[in-house]
Amino acid sequence: MDMGDMTMPAGTATSAVPAATATATMSMDDMSMGGGSCKISMLWNWYTVDSCFISSTWRVTSRGAFAGSCIGVILLVVLLESLRRAVKEYDRYLLRQHAASRQQHGTLLAGRGSSAYGSDKGGRADTLYAADAPAPTAAAGFRPSVLQQAVRALLHMAQFAVAYFIMLLAMYYNGYIIICIFIGAYIGSFIFHWETLGGNLQTSAAQEATVCCG
Repeated sequence: MDMGDMTMPAGTATSAVPAATATATMSMDDMSMGGGSCKISMLWNWYTVDSCFISSTWRVTSRGAFAGSCIGVILLVVLLESLRRAVKEYDRYLLRQHAASRQQHGTLLAGRGSSAYGSDKGGRADTLYAADAPAPTAAAGFRPSVLQQAVRALLHMAQFAVAYFIMLLAMYYNGYIIICIFIGAYIGSFIFHWETLGGNLQTSAAQEATVCCG
């Protein structure tokens, strides 16, 4: 092969470099997915029509579809807040159940004590009465059973999954979607966190380190 055939004009080689660079640094604002054009950006944006989320199948083709997506995001965040409340309420239910069990056990012991100490044969009252029997003690901590822990883990898993799904939506930096996440957090907190403050039924589930990741 003649080496002369492999020569390239200097101007052509110089112009090819910027073209290759421009192709390599192509913006993600217009990506082809499944024959359709998806608008995806890693910077703050206000895309509506042709925006895609999570996968190419979630492609917004009209303003009405985008409005439906926004409503769905709001409901998803409300669902997350309801799961957070469900975790707390289930823990409180277990604590109430444990306290009732201990109280019933203490009452049974008190009944046994009163029957064991009565009057003597001369009819003289004994010095020990039911009040001297073991009294019900305050409910202490306890370890849930396997079934109870399975339910707690299931609620936590559901909360964790929904929270990460919301986090993935937020990573698209779409202003409308992020605003919908905030709106959903407000509505969900207003509905599911409207509860009596204080009391002795607080659990570790009421002290989340973060609200974004379960």
